[in-house]
Amino acid sequence: MTTKYLVDPELVALLDQIPASVLTAETLGQTRAKAKMAVMASQASANLPQFSALSVSERFIPGLEGAPDVRVLVYLPTSVQGPLPALLWIHGGGYIMGSADAEDITVKSIVSAIGCAAVSVDYRLAPETPHPGPVEDCYTALKWLYTHADELGIDPNRIAVGGSSSGGGLAVASALLARDRGEIPLAFQFLLAPMLDDRTCTLAKPHPYMGEFIWTPEANRFGWTSLLGQEPGGADVSPYAAAARAEHLEGLPATFINVGALDLFLEEDLEYARRLMRAGVPTELHVYPGAYHGFRMVADAQVTQAAERDQLAALKRAFDPSRRSDKHLQAYHS
Repeated sequence: MTTKYLVDPELVALLDQIPASVLTAETLGQTRAKAKMAVMASQASANLPQFSALSVSERFIPGLEGAPDVRVLVYLPTSVQGPLPALLWIHGGGYIMGSADAEDITVKSIVSAIGCAAVSVDYRLAPETPHPGPVEDCYTALKWLYTHADELGIDPNRIAVGGSSSGGGLAVASALLARDRGEIPLAFQFLLAPMLDDRTCTLAKPHPYMGEFIWTPEANRFGWTSLLGQEPGGADVSPYAAAARAEHLEGLPATFINVGALDLFLEEDLEYARRLMRAGVPTELHVYPGAYHGFRMVADAQVTQAAERDQLAALKRAFDPSRRSDKHLQAYHS
């Protein structure tokens, strides 16, 4: 059975252009190389927007003891006066692929539309670096952003953490670390189809209409196994590796989540949103019918444009200083 008949008509053509592939330890290098080439080809397109009113710089942040420096890209608007709100952006790729450079256009678009600063993290990838290396890289970048707020011209009380797919999972894990370590008062979680729960790999009755395209159950198992260094679904998985494992969500910042109705992560994202609301966390959730994982690659589709409008509007509201209150920060530190 195929679910292709459920796909939004504007999103169907892309599926014919992406050949089916199986992710294994043997094919991972080749898959990474193909993905990098695809990004380079896309960025060479003459149709890409120009972003003249922002600057981009590369920084290297000292990692944890024994770990390498963490590479980040820092995006600052040149036409907006500070102190600025800031987004720590974490790229996707199933914990095994991707880079900060690959999502350069995404981050530039956000900075340009919102007028915020952004720091994009080039965290180490699994399986070469399993948990906790990737999330500690992200947290290191987040802490650097917070402690260097004055230097960067950033408002330390208006910092959001966000990402897509595995980047969304690492964003939530970073937010959990920030809450539990009590070091950084985050303002917002900005999550695009976040990859949160290793137990999705082990469902006895998986959802019959999600996960056929782009990121499949087989790819998901490989991604989680690579990150965890063991088979997913076990009893001893850390919530800082698979954020859905967190027992308590109280004290997390307000959250935006969107996901496609055909995305493999649909149910784990719905459950995370439900639990956030049960924990008293202001949560905005959008589900887009006919959309599979990665549907944003079809930039001119109406559903993609709707998702873009929704997520930018949510981030603008989150960064609006008139909507901030001391009560949130008090709850965050309690």
